[in-house]
Amino acid sequence: MKKTVALSEKNLQRAWKILRDTNVIEIWESIGATVHLIGSLKLGLMVKHCDIDLHIYSERLTIADSFTAIARLAEHPSVKRIDYTNLLDEKDACLEWHAWYEDEEGKMWHIDMIHIVKGSRYDGYFEKVAERISAVLTEETKNTILRLKYETPDNEKIMGIEYYRAVIEGGVRSFDAFMQYRKDNPVLDIVEWMP
Repeated sequence: MKKTVALSEKNLQRAWKILRDTNVIEIWESIGATVHLIGSLKLGLMVKHCDIDLHIYSERLTIADSFTAIARLAEHPSVKRIDYTNLLDEKDACLEWHAWYEDEEGKMWHIDMIHIVKGSRYDGYFEKVAERISAVLTEETKNTILRLKYETPDNEKIMGIEYYRAVIEGGVRSFDAFMQYRKDNPVLDIVEWMP
């Protein structure tokens, strides 16, 4: 467990360094947006899957403003790739941006930036999920989540919320039980669960 916790702490520190290095929060704020950190970095539950999740809100979200912010981020020499999806006409009411940042050790990090219309369906929802998860986490459940994430093969794509739900709601404590829980509770869309 010590190795897992040490890796988690190292990656959490690197994630904060990347946020500072890219000025990504300030970049979004420069177009009048409000930025909220969510996900494994916010919860202190990052292990091997290195991603930084940001929800970005604008009163009047325009594609042009969103591209302006991303263009500034793309100028950073460590940002190697950016993907874009327009979901403004979907229930998500957002623009999805996914940037790949290469750190000094050559490791690729994902910076997931969801630019959301303020007042839409998911405005503040995932921030509330993070608050509720933080409120119910114990040392034992936190360590279980970190261990399950560490034991997950590198080629498996599993959302953090799946671990949190399985451990907190499902009482899962082993990797085999976690995989069975996932089979019994398949994720088909956005997971709308909070403890």
